[in-house]
Amino acid sequence: MAKEQSKVAKGPGRPAAKPGRGDTEAGAPWLTRRQRRRLGWAALGLAAVLVVAGAGWLYARMWGPPPGQYVESLGNAHIQTPESPHPPYNSDPPTSGPHLGYIAPWGVHTKPIPKELQVHNLEDGGVVVNYRPECEGQVLDALKSVVTRYADHVILVPYPGLDRCIALTAWTRIDKFDQFDERRVARFIDAYRGIDHHPR
Repeated sequence: MAKEQSKVAKGPGRPAAKPGRGDTEAGAPWLTRRQRRRLGWAALGLAAVLVVAGAGWLYARMWGPPPGQYVESLGNAHIQTPESPHPPYNSDPPTSGPHLGYIAPWGVHTKPIPKELQVHNLEDGGVVVNYRPECEGQVLDALKSVVTRYADHVILVPYPGLDRCIALTAWTRIDKFDQFDERRVARFIDAYRGIDHHPR
């Protein structure tokens, strides 16, 4: 009896069972092989979505259509006073053309700025945020909250006679609308602020 037991003990060990499809692996004992494969495909899909979204954002930022509408340049001529005769501007508010030899202070203004002064600010790389005085109650505070984020090269000013509630102007660019849109205002400012337009 003892000999038989020793033979059994000395006999070859049984081979370990191979893991089946539903069994777990040592690398991730809580996941099956199928679950690991699905997780890998999900990670690849998520990475592809992020790459496409990033490429779309980059295209819109760098190569997409610039904000606002283009207005042909009327040049950079200087005039002595706002009353000095000059050819009419081709947009209202103006986006280029004859202007005074100095600029208005950057920031929030409570009184209108002459068109001929605004244009020099645009030439210096400024953006002017004009609003119709009759729309003050619905847009002024919101516009202030955007404009005051910038230390310079942005002006907020009332513009009597404006045909829309808001008009954004930069050198040869204009955008007009009635309802405040923070993203639209900030995108316009960020696109054109600080770009100098003096003749080279």
